Amino acid sequence: MTVLDASLIQTFQRDGFVVVEDFFDFHDLDLFGSIVDRAVKNRVGSDSRSMAEKSLYEQSFQQCMNLWEDNTDLKKFTFGQKLGETAGLLLGAEALRIWHDQALYKEPGGRETDPHQDWPLWPIGPARQITAWIPFDGSTLKGGAVGYSPGSHRLGLAKFSDITRELTEQPYPYFDHSEMKDLSWVEAPRGSVVFHHSLTVHQAKANTTDTTRRVYCIIYFEDGCIRSRPHWHQSLDRQGIEDGQRIEGPVTPVAWPRLTSDLPESPSGMGTPPQTGFRY
Repeated sequence: MTVLDASLIQTFQRDGFVVVEDFFDFHDLDLFGSIVDRAVKNRVGSDSRSMAEKSLYEQSFQQCMNLWEDNTDLKKFTFGQKLGETAGLLLGAEALRIWHDQALYKEPGGRETDPHQDWPLWPIGPARQITAWIPFDGSTLKGGAVGYSPGSHRLGLAKFSDITRELTEQPYPYFDHSEMKDLSWVEAPRGSVVFHHSLTVHQAKANTTDTTRRVYCIIYFEDGCIRSRPHWHQSLDRQGIEDGQRIEGPVTPVAWPRLTSDLPESPSGMGTPPQTGFRY
């Protein structure tokens, strides 16, 4: 069982994010990182384009999703029960499924990631999702660290026209940006994991260093969530899940609790895992 200090749970409930330090020992972290490095290289291949030749989205990061599906040796980390249980305790959920994983590798010279909330990008309801943000080398302000607006997950929805769409019939009120606290920038030490709620406003700084910011994310949702909107998402459309239906299936298997030795089978007959989860 995970021993999670009650103060960390209180911090997450208050702020919508929390840093859990010394989560990984460096040996496991190095192995974890090397597997993700290889998986990203296999997906992205060699890309000789300059940063200026890439789209604004690509300038923010290299995004590779559902890496667990075609990298068997990554499954034991992606479905690690310490990560899942910690996420469950923070969110206050009895069981979690994986929404998707993703590598977010911000290359040298990569631009800032625009401020946003995750939930408006995802056709899932209610907003009971939590992300484990794992920086393999730690994070620094010069190298793409993330800032979070404390308490913004309790305000509802902010309007970010550059990254989110207007939502109709959504259950959360819109709030004015003036209600939001300034971002709290987190320089996460190596070995730590930063957890944040799907309604927490956050953004990442540009990478002004000469090394890639190597981050792997695991996004969990509380078991029992449903598809809430019709717009395309690989976690749903690949499984044929319709509006109002409960989200379950081989692309979104139970992540916690499950036996450590019981790793999910990779989905078959559902197409190649996508590079990105968004079509807008």
